[in-house]
Amino acid sequence: MQAIINFLRGSVLFTVTGAFPERFLNLCAQRGVGFWDLEWLDEHSLRLRVARGDAKRVGELAEKVMCEASAQRRAGIPFFLAGFRRRYALLLGLALSVAAVCVLSRFILTIEVSGNEKVPTAAILTELSRQGVRVGAYGPGLDVRRISQEALIRLEDLAWMSVNLHGTRAEVLVREKLPTPELRDETTPAHVISAATGIITHMEVLEGQPSFQEGDTVLEGEVLISGVVDLKEPKYATVDAGQRLVHARGNIYARTWRTLEAEIPLEAKVKAYTGEKETGWSLILLGHSVNFFGKTGIPMDGYDKISTTRVFTLPGGRVMPLALRKTEYRAYETVPAALDPDAVQAMLEEQLADRLEKLVGEDGEVVQVSFAAREAEGILTVTAKAECREQIGREVTFEGTVGETTPAQPLPAG
Repeated sequence: MQAIINFLRGSVLFTVTGAFPERFLNLCAQRGVGFWDLEWLDEHSLRLRVARGDAKRVGELAEKVMCEASAQRRAGIPFFLAGFRRRYALLLGLALSVAAVCVLSRFILTIEVSGNEKVPTAAILTELSRQGVRVGAYGPGLDVRRISQEALIRLEDLAWMSVNLHGTRAEVLVREKLPTPELRDETTPAHVISAATGIITHMEVLEGQPSFQEGDTVLEGEVLISGVVDLKEPKYATVDAGQRLVHARGNIYARTWRTLEAEIPLEAKVKAYTGEKETGWSLILLGHSVNFFGKTGIPMDGYDKISTTRVFTLPGGRVMPLALRKTEYRAYETVPAALDPDAVQAMLEEQLADRLEKLVGEDGEVVQVSFAAREAEGILTVTAKAECREQIGREVTFEGTVGETTPAQPLPAG
């Protein structure tokens, strides 16, 4: 990539001769004159290459250290175009246009994804980029069949993918997996137990033997519907018919009371911008970024990085693989700041209300809730006390097999 940049901006090959050529190198480094392809010819002469923009300064720097610099060869687009600027400008422009079309037509310039609804397009593009399909990728070098298979393995929610290359456009067609139906375990016995303490308001027993009735108070963990069902013996029977194991099911609604707490310090560290600001510009071509203005060695600690990217488009909205990015670095310091107690309390109350909604679930409701706040040692604590109506039944399996029965036993006399 650097070789391409050097070719585009032009370079000059110099031979430097003098008593101490190394002093010339040190002076170039001090004055910011970059050089490369350094070659020592002997102890008093060397050869190096510099950018076209620094070529005029080489002679001046060489004279300061009693050296002589002579240009040997010039290379790059600027020097090439200079030879055609009078007669062949139009022909050169046409030639470059044809060359650009021939070259760029073999690279991916746009990627289109279709067929996805739940899987984000960004997730698909990220995985494809990991597999090599990205803006600027060389199309003929991509094994699209292998890439599709590898991407499907990593994107578990997709059932099918096809990557098709149409010149500079990559078309990605996907199909999402159908949701897997929930299969109930009908072979393992289970109890329905209470997930919370409360007063039962409604019982809907679908399978199993109820242990409570509406209006009863239950504790968390108690068995509401037993998976061990007593078999009813015939009238006048002299033996107990035994018991049968079932997978208990049902919906048990109850009034519950919940207490939740949340706390937060009333002092926080916030950013205070110092006013120091640096701006850098970069050109993004075929997925590669080239910095051409501004500083790039700014440390990230103590700076906010804000990037704004302008993507160039063709008429009709077709996105080009060319973008201009502006990166702004703003220096800041962290300073303590007091928070508004009323605003903090409102935020904590909202968080507690959201937690309550998640606890009672879609089938439940928060009947009423009250909040209380207290402040101690710079910490604001908010307590929520709520009365709820919720489904408290939870299935818990136990050892055995559905349908298994215990042997009949003689009934006690009397």
